Amino acid sequence: MDSVDRKILAALQEDGRLTVTELATRVGLSVSPCHRRLRELERSGTIRGYRALVDPDAVGLKFQALVFVTMRQEDRETLLGFEEAVAGIPNVVQAQRLFGDPDYLLRIVTADLGAYQRLEDDTLAALPGIQRLNSTLVMKQIVDDRPLPA
Repeated sequence: MDSVDRKILAALQEDGRLTVTELATRVGLSVSPCHRRLRELERSGTIRGYRALVDPDAVGLKFQALVFVTMRQEDRETLLGFEEAVAGIPNVVQAQRLFGDPDYLLRIVTADLGAYQRLEDDTLAALPGIQRLNSTLVMKQIVDDRPLPA
């Protein structure tokens, strides 16, 4: 990973729809070497994919909650079962396993408080191994989907 690769990554994080020609111009390379570097960044997994950033409000997902999950038991089977179940819930847009207490942090989006309440009661509370769910409601997004530093 050199400074040119970092320039490529920075440019694509700003605009993932750049053509290879536009990208090459931005990073100061000719098209062929830029294309080779781009393919290597993709092949190595440094670039994991491309996607559109969708405004949650525009698609009716105006409510966000951060849910701290404390597990009752932490054996391998329970944790893997919990993680697999969480990965299958579309409203969970981010899930992280933490050191210490709590054990997990989930970021959840729903249409409104009522939809969140149903999701928690019907789905989240039924996940394997849970001891406690502690929800914090998001008042305002300050930083969201920021590009990684170069």
